[in-house]
Amino acid sequence: MRILDDEPDLPAQINIVPMIDVIFAILAFFIMSTLFLTRSEGLPVNLPQASSSQQQQESPATLTIDAQGNLFLNREAIDPEGLMAAIQDLQGDKANFLVIVNADEAVPHGIVVKAMDQIRQVPGARLAIATVKP
Repeated sequence: MRILDDEPDLPAQINIVPMIDVIFAILAFFIMSTLFLTRSEGLPVNLPQASSSQQQQESPATLTIDAQGNLFLNREAIDPEGLMAAIQDLQGDKANFLVIVNADEAVPHGIVVKAMDQIRQVPGARLAIATVKP
């Protein structure tokens, strides 16, 4: 006795659409997580361009001067008259202390020079000026 099956056998199929969705979700996760791995040392300012700039290995303090002339030391607002004392507090007992100056290119030259002069009066403090390559 033979049973006839009128329905044809369907070949086995692998649906890859859910797998593609999972891969895109993982890719989006890694892209978003790598955006947060960058180390932001200062506030966002438009840095001047310099072709002879060099990467500094250490950056314990970052002085940011925005376009309005406001001073920020390690992302905290600071009074220009208290800059020297704040640098000395951050320096502690370190012999060499690097201060990176992130000055917006629209800041008047006099404000940057005053800030740099105060930093240079701190014994052992070294200056670096942040720029971007053209």
